[in-house]
Amino acid sequence: MRILHLLLAALLFAMPAKAEEIVLGLSQDEVAITATFEGSHILIFGAIKRDGTETVDGDLGVIITVSGPKTPITVRRKERKYGIWINADAVEVDAAPSFYAVATSGPIEEVLKEVEDLRHSVTMSRAIRSVGAKVEGSESFTEALIRIRSDAGLYSTFIGTVDLEEDTLFRTAINLPSNITEGAYETRIFLTRGGIVIDEYDTIIPVEKVGIERWLYRMAQDNAVLYGIMSLLIAVAAGWGASAAFAALRR
Repeated sequence: MRILHLLLAALLFAMPAKAEEIVLGLSQDEVAITATFEGSHILIFGAIKRDGTETVDGDLGVIITVSGPKTPITVRRKERKYGIWINADAVEVDAAPSFYAVATSGPIEEVLKEVEDLRHSVTMSRAIRSVGAKVEGSESFTEALIRIRSDAGLYSTFIGTVDLEEDTLFRTAINLPSNITEGAYETRIFLTRGGIVIDEYDTIIPVEKVGIERWLYRMAQDNAVLYGIMSLLIAVAAGWGASAAFAALRR
């Protein structure tokens, strides 16, 4: 940890002058998905550089978000009619991140004002866009989507997990579950004073399949016929092998 502090200090002096700004570091700049991938965690750390020429008011706060690729999704509500469950109302969500994590240095209402949340789309409900809602009460559909993905470990909010030392150094760890999707994961760090965002830092963490998983994925996308034939041959070979093994055991 002492080496980390020295590294951050060196970065502070190397950056151009600004009232207060973020200097960021990551424990890894990419995540590889393999057949044995069981999740990962990324250590996000940084420092706050000051030029020392201005007096700042308000409590300091740090908010870190990690967002997976955003895609449209239809959220449906089921109703029981005539003894069976059927799809009823539906809401078209224009863009919902496949993964979303928010970590803060304190209670969200203290480190971020609502108007700033609206401007920067920090919290989960703001990060999900449902402009094309078709029914009234679309907020309940957004809440349902958040609940479902939270239960799957894909959406998380960590209040007070960003360690802020002497209003200068900060760090936190974001866990990535094994069921994350491939793509570019946007990492944003917000520096706030009195709930107002005074600086923001953005970076991208690539999450990609590697090795044979990457090869199979590309084949399924680019040549579905060949992939289907190969899958069928593997299934036949596996079935024949299992049958032969059982026959040998029965002798």
